[in-house]
Amino acid sequence: MFDGSLRKPFDAAVAPIGAGLQKIGVSPDAITVLGIAMAGACAVAIGNGRFFTAFILLAATGLPDALDGAVAKAGGTAGPRGAFLDSVSDRVSDGLIFAGASWYFLGTDDPRMAMLPFALFITASVISYMRAKAESLGYDAKGGLMERAERFIVLGIGLAISPLFVPVLWIMLVLSIGTAAFRFQKVWRQASVGRPVPQRTATPAADALRRRRARSAERQTRRSRASSRSRVSNRRRG
Repeated sequence: MFDGSLRKPFDAAVAPIGAGLQKIGVSPDAITVLGIAMAGACAVAIGNGRFFTAFILLAATGLPDALDGAVAKAGGTAGPRGAFLDSVSDRVSDGLIFAGASWYFLGTDDPRMAMLPFALFITASVISYMRAKAESLGYDAKGGLMERAERFIVLGIGLAISPLFVPVLWIMLVLSIGTAAFRFQKVWRQASVGRPVPQRTATPAADALRRRRARSAERQTRRSRASSRSRVSNRRRG
């Protein structure tokens, strides 16, 4: 939902911050790693029942997640490597936070509740995987009421208002299952027609990489042809 309607305005808003960080030499990879560290700290706070501290750390975790891409774009280094690292870091951060919630429930009167965050992590991973796999096949799998940004927002509400923590987790699980079902149905319909959805225009960095590879292949082809002509000429002279 956020990714479809607010992504462009949000990216435009953080672009100047990313440009400023890039000018002072901040690396986008370092920002991504910082986000993982903040998620780990948030998980520890949740596990110890310090929900308001966890809320502040969760909000802080969202900043690196928003700024690493802006810094990469400002420096012209956005590309497949950064996108891969960002995607992996998102999954690691999610796992840490949900693990912290499970640890918290293990110390309560009903340790079986630890399965609730575990189920949330599984569902969230399936949602992310469906999008990645669908896009690799040329289909569109965006959409749903509980994407990653929405999970952060709703979880933040549960942490800020601690009596709502458990109800919020149940709401997240229900909406996450609904999001997974929505994406599955969306891709299933596209695949049943048999025509992949045209992909969005590649990033400038990806275009530049593709052009460099094409030029390199063209030079290699010319060298091979020149070498072949030289061998033919030498045979004729012989």
